[in-house]
Amino acid sequence: MKREDLNDMLWFLAVAEERSFTKAAAKLGTSQSTLSHTIKNLEARMGLRLLTRTTRSVSPTEAGERLIRSLAPRIEEIEGEIDQLMEIRDTPSGTVRITLSDHALESVVWPKLCPVIKDYPDIKVELNTDNAFRNIVEDRFDAGVRLGESVDKDMIAVRIGPDWRLVAVGSPAYFARRPAPRSPQELVAHNCINHRQSRSGGLYSWEFEKDEKELRVRVEGQLTFATSYPMIEAAANGYGIAYLPEDLVEKDIASGRLLQVLDDWSPMFPGYYLYYPSRRQNSPAFKVIVDALRVVG
Repeated sequence: MKREDLNDMLWFLAVAEERSFTKAAAKLGTSQSTLSHTIKNLEARMGLRLLTRTTRSVSPTEAGERLIRSLAPRIEEIEGEIDQLMEIRDTPSGTVRITLSDHALESVVWPKLCPVIKDYPDIKVELNTDNAFRNIVEDRFDAGVRLGESVDKDMIAVRIGPDWRLVAVGSPAYFARRPAPRSPQELVAHNCINHRQSRSGGLYSWEFEKDEKELRVRVEGQLTFATSYPMIEAAANGYGIAYLPEDLVEKDIASGRLLQVLDDWSPMFPGYYLYYPSRRQNSPAFKVIVDALRVVG
């Protein structure tokens, strides 16, 4: 069947339903003469008379009735499928992939997402923990989460968490063997637990600040990790001093499992931001994730 035949048959169904060329033409948004000419051409191509026309009424012939019985259910089925597709368009669904650090996942993203995604069973979320700065476009991520100061200027950035700080901690057993440092410079004499940076491959230089004076200290020690949580356990087990996000160790500090040192030197860092390309076409699913993570106020 040619596409023009299908279109003409839809116009035929409209006339048969309305029993009037005038009403059908108004419904279809065309002229009565154009509609009449279209039906005549359809009848000519099929070699069948489909409508009986009088000065007062229009009604299907026997052939027209058979065509109606054949076409109408199929058209209704197609319209139903289209309606379902339109619902899918407006219903949050699909996969959203985000790259982020383990700290961002545990402290901000997962606490905000876990109560929300239960309400959207058609949304799938992939949270890829990686401390490296990934190219989210090349690596096919929908978004990334990083500190505000690290987000590229050509990205849309949405703040999702408060400012936070790093704190130096060690176990009571460790400090029983070695006196606690009173300044960042004294860390060079301690066994420190290092953090390997994924992007550069180098070790993180511990950053301190006091009275507008900034210091960076390259520490040494037996252990190096790429993520925060093993560093917590290593520090708690007496392997040395670790420099960690405060919210990750506050319970250990409160319980006495870890002791905090150099508190007056611990600087604040800008909070986490969700970032994504400015040219990205945001799906309903992605908008749900952004709204769930966004800092309100």
